[in-house]
Amino acid sequence: MEKRITELINENKIIEIRNELLEMNTVDIAEILEKVEKHQLVKIFRILPKDIAAGVFSYIPVELQQHIIESITAKETKTIIEELFFDDAIDIIEEMPANLVKKILMSTDYNMRKLINQFLNYPEDSAGSIMTIEYVDLKKEMTVNQAIQHIKLTGIDKETINTCYVIDKNRKLEGVISIRKLILSNGTDLLSDIMNDDVIYIRTLDDQENAAMLFKKYDLLTMPVVDNERRLVGIITVDDIVDIIDRENTEDLQKMAAMQPSDEEYLKTSAFALAKNRIMWLLILMISATFTGNIIRKYENILHSVVILAAFIPMLMDTGGNAGSQSSVLIIRGLALGEIELRDSFKVFWKELRVSLIVGAALAGINYLRLLYFEKVNTPIAFTVSITLFCTVVLAKVVGGLLPIAAKSVKLDPAIMASPLITTIVDAFALFIYFSLATWLLGV
Repeated sequence: MEKRITELINENKIIEIRNELLEMNTVDIAEILEKVEKHQLVKIFRILPKDIAAGVFSYIPVELQQHIIESITAKETKTIIEELFFDDAIDIIEEMPANLVKKILMSTDYNMRKLINQFLNYPEDSAGSIMTIEYVDLKKEMTVNQAIQHIKLTGIDKETINTCYVIDKNRKLEGVISIRKLILSNGTDLLSDIMNDDVIYIRTLDDQENAAMLFKKYDLLTMPVVDNERRLVGIITVDDIVDIIDRENTEDLQKMAAMQPSDEEYLKTSAFALAKNRIMWLLILMISATFTGNIIRKYENILHSVVILAAFIPMLMDTGGNAGSQSSVLIIRGLALGEIELRDSFKVFWKELRVSLIVGAALAGINYLRLLYFEKVNTPIAFTVSITLFCTVVLAKVVGGLLPIAAKSVKLDPAIMASPLITTIVDAFALFIYFSLATWLLGV
């Protein structure tokens, strides 16, 4: 299909292009438009019906959205914004430069402009910034028949009608009812009698991550958003939560790799921007690694006396770093999913201690036999290296398990306590233990 569309574009067969595109899903159309030359993009975009054009517009990359807004008239811009779901429109406007935001706002009416400005004022990571106002609200005094009639009249432009929210005369959230229950109930039943008044909701200024956790915990498809007086102001839908989870996971992965988080796609980010995101943490880790160098210099005489000790330093440091990384990744993920809380610190410590004793003993035993029978190292040195390995693994796993919790307790992102930082910390302690044991056990 894509090849066929490309051929039609090259032949400038506009009618055929339109007919082919109308048979396709909006997501697939957006993928095709991404590959079209910019001078043809607007022309093809304009031949789409306005409802399809708006859907396609919400899926194409930001730079193409900007190009389209720059190229079309204020009237066409207004049509796109009106056809978009409100939360999608807000997301798009947030990504636009100031001059295009001004053009968009000027093309909308007063009420829409007021709403957009209100939503743009919510903090970036708040629940209010991702909610939509396109939901169905019902009065608790309504009967089932009245409610269904109301949904028929107003539901056509709503993002979802599967779940409806029941409010009182002051718009205070009273309950929730599904379209399924409405259809299966008697027409004369009052909503106040059949609604579910145990509503899971979130406030406008609550963090988006809290919303994501509630969606996961209660298997929700939508969730109401209320203000401080519990008045219903919007809803969050699961498609927005999926985007939040994806973004948060990406951000955590970048932090765990010791990089500044970025929303830009890798191939669309300049080399300078990528370097800027990486260099700060690399500098911090490089400077902190000087502690390792200082420890080696302090015990130079031991290395001169027993040169073979130097050969085992990389193995000890790598194993310690890997052991710490395993623990930290599990704990960071547990914290992100809400499976581990701050009050679980001792449980984490006790579990990681037991795990580390088992793993450390196994690794140390295997390493001891390897050094004796394969490396032909004498017994005191093999014993020193193996005991150091055991202590390093125990230390690394306990530190890797507790540091993310410590970070969260002081309001830092646990993801920053990931592999690179823990490796640097464990390396310094591993060397200190190694040379201290060598001094004691080997008498050097």
